[in-house]
Amino acid sequence: MIRLHLHLLSDSTGETLENIAKAGLAQFEGVETIKHFWPMVRSQGHLDRILLEIAQRPGLVIFTLVNNDIRKRLESRCHALGLPSVSALDPVIEALSQLLGQEALARPGRQHMLDAAYFARVEAIQYTIAHDDGLIPEDWEEADIILTGVSRSSKTPTSIYLANRGYKVANVPLVVESPPPPSLYSLVHPLIVGLTTSPDRLIQIRRNRLLSLNQSPETAYVDHEKVVAELAFARRIFSDQGWPVIDVTRRSIEETAAAIINLANDRAAKRDQVKDA
Repeated sequence: MIRLHLHLLSDSTGETLENIAKAGLAQFEGVETIKHFWPMVRSQGHLDRILLEIAQRPGLVIFTLVNNDIRKRLESRCHALGLPSVSALDPVIEALSQLLGQEALARPGRQHMLDAAYFARVEAIQYTIAHDDGLIPEDWEEADIILTGVSRSSKTPTSIYLANRGYKVANVPLVVESPPPPSLYSLVHPLIVGLTTSPDRLIQIRRNRLLSLNQSPETAYVDHEKVVAELAFARRIFSDQGWPVIDVTRRSIEETAAAIINLANDRAAKRDQVKDA
């Protein structure tokens, strides 16, 4: 096991750096990473205090700092300490600058400004939370995406993830004993996507859910035959309605959401082609 101190310095929230570091570390095994987050670094005094900590716990330094003086001070000190330092966004910003013929604005946290996209994302999150688990069907036409599937097929976490990407999402459970409202089948605006999974995986998830609630892990909810019948019931609905289906058995929430976004983009592109024809 290799032990690594990872220092993440940002003049904003550090969210971008955290995602970059997570993506990079996912490519390596046998690494014990100790992350040190240093957000809102906007003065040399603040940087100097951080550099003392870095010197005591040497490791890789990754940063997003737009202030040139602070950045040069960090790079100079890391060089003196013999530590590698990486400016995470430089290659992307330089490529965009050359392509667009513009200089970068060098404003800390500009991606977090309260623009129209920010408020649209907040609205999407509020809508998605309010329309979880089949609630308020009279508003479903306002959704961008509707996810359907049996209980514990990742509808809610996928909905929340998509909401954070700016999509209004409702999710509708498919229950054999209680079919969804007929209005679900006449919606025009939303993209409706069916989520399915393998019976064994679904039983495992449901059993873990029951245990977390201190309930008996052996009920009809996890009976193999009933679970198979539930999934078949859902697949028949998906097929009858012609809805696209995503198998979430071996997909992470992020992977499922990416597939749904691709479906939404393809649908939007086809509608634009029809309008232009």
